[in-house]
Amino acid sequence: MSQSQEWYVDDSEVEELDQQPIDQYDITVTPNDFNTKTIFDFIQAGAVHIPGFQRNYVWDIRRASKLIESLVIGLPVPQVFLYEESRNRFLVIDGQQRLMSIYYFISQRFPIMEKRSELRRLSEESGGKPDALLSDNRFFSDFRLKLPAPTGSPQSKFANLTYSTLGEYKPTFDLRTIRNVIVKQLKPGDDDSAMYEIFNRLNSGGVNLSSQEIRVSLYHSPFYEMLFRLNIQPRWRTLLGIADPDTRLKDLEFLLRAFALLIDSDNYKPSMISFLNMFSKKMCTAPDDLITSCVKWFTTFLDATARLDEKSFQSQNRRFSITIFESVFCAIVKPLLSDPEAVVGLVDPTSITALIADHDFMTASMSATTNSSSVETRLRRAKELIRFLPVSAA
Repeated sequence: MSQSQEWYVDDSEVEELDQQPIDQYDITVTPNDFNTKTIFDFIQAGAVHIPGFQRNYVWDIRRASKLIESLVIGLPVPQVFLYEESRNRFLVIDGQQRLMSIYYFISQRFPIMEKRSELRRLSEESGGKPDALLSDNRFFSDFRLKLPAPTGSPQSKFANLTYSTLGEYKPTFDLRTIRNVIVKQLKPGDDDSAMYEIFNRLNSGGVNLSSQEIRVSLYHSPFYEMLFRLNIQPRWRTLLGIADPDTRLKDLEFLLRAFALLIDSDNYKPSMISFLNMFSKKMCTAPDDLITSCVKWFTTFLDATARLDEKSFQSQNRRFSITIFESVFCAIVKPLLSDPEAVVGLVDPTSITALIADHDFMTASMSATTNSSSVETRLRRAKELIRFLPVSAA
């Protein structure tokens, strides 16, 4: 199924369009003018942090070349918004495409468009950024400015130049400044929920960031790196019904929801957005053994669902249902939290059918899906109805 189509059902999106109030927070906004070479050095050193999985780099070489040309000749470019996470540590709120275009130009390498999905998968497998692959001609080509001229017009004098061949214009480019607006939350110091709403309101480059893209920016951690690795498991992709990871990270959000409800359902209260934000922040300091356990739990889930076909987690409209998946996931894995040695068998496919047809489960999945009572009902009914095949049948 094409990712341009809706491949999933998530009614919570409709229910949670309200914005987080931020009037009670103390926030400062400071403008700074950084030149392009400083921006490159900041990115290289990690001071300006662009999470490896925040967004795909989506600009083509013509658009990136126009930005570079604008900087060289002194045309104004849109300002960049950064969030000061800590001293000398900034997250990009808005401007990733522009910053990465500058980074790629000075690096003199540009990601090949048709190889970007594969490049992203390799990055997710390694849990790192694609920097180490810059010299690999399978994924990157030389960044030569592509500036086609209108018919009958002379070609730009910068066409086909690289960073190293800019000649007398290289110092001009290096010293060209871009306005960087730095946002910092002063109070309360232990609650960064306002920053989620700032990301939500300020990012404006093309298509606004999704809720999960914002979380990856704010809470990127070893836990999230683990989620990215789980997200490319072949069996998981089969159950989802799409071969490649979703560009807006919805599949990653489904994994996050499943683990959040598995580990922290006793603390659940609406909204789901706030619940997932708090859980993501909590897992930033998760011990290594908990992350290792998450991998084992997910492997157990995949093993237990081996007899289920790829349509088992689809709703009646044949789209992947987050409510079915997360409920079944918790029903299968929950016993392992209290008894790591518990044996989990193969799920009986007929019990999945019974759950989907259950009146209480259906009601809790069709309206007010993020209410505490609805979430509790879905998890409870899944626990009561999911059954495992006898050992002889398995």
